[in-house]
Amino acid sequence: MGNVIEDLFANEAIREVLIKFRLLLGAVLLIPVGYYMQPELFWLGFAVSMFGQVIQIWCFASLVKNRELTIRGPYLLSRNPMYLGRYFMLGGFILLLGNVWVALAYTVLYYLYMDSRIRREEKRLARMFGEAYDAYCNEVPRLFPSFRKAGESKLWYWDWAAFHENNAHLNLLGTLVSFAIVYGVWYYFR
Repeated sequence: MGNVIEDLFANEAIREVLIKFRLLLGAVLLIPVGYYMQPELFWLGFAVSMFGQVIQIWCFASLVKNRELTIRGPYLLSRNPMYLGRYFMLGGFILLLGNVWVALAYTVLYYLYMDSRIRREEKRLARMFGEAYDAYCNEVPRLFPSFRKAGESKLWYWDWAAFHENNAHLNLLGTLVSFAIVYGVWYYFR
């Protein structure tokens, strides 16, 4: 079963289509979220998404992709903080539905997808950075943060150039627009 799931999530053709149409797919998925949204959960869902967005933005402001091994900012706490932030960012939208089964299914699918993606990324980073990456893996947990290094000054790293290069501002704008669409759909159909 594990290989079937891994093969599905690692399938290049599927990933290419999803990447190509991710904005359209995301926009289409906002319609049922808005239609079935529990309005009393709107601000809670928004807060959860913004918590995830803060984590992602911090990652974007710390990360220099494919040019250096990033060991600062949230990457001192977890090797994959962006995926954790994305879980909360998307989870805020799932929370709007007020359905524990949908939330559970989302959590399981997200974990399986991210586990597959992280394993592929770890192989690539090991090839790129060799022993430095191995040492990093021995010091910093894979996904769930450890706060052992919370006192280090490198934790509070922020680079505006990286923030813009990694399109953090567009990511934030996309999340805010998505919540506006969800609210608009709910308002229209209520």
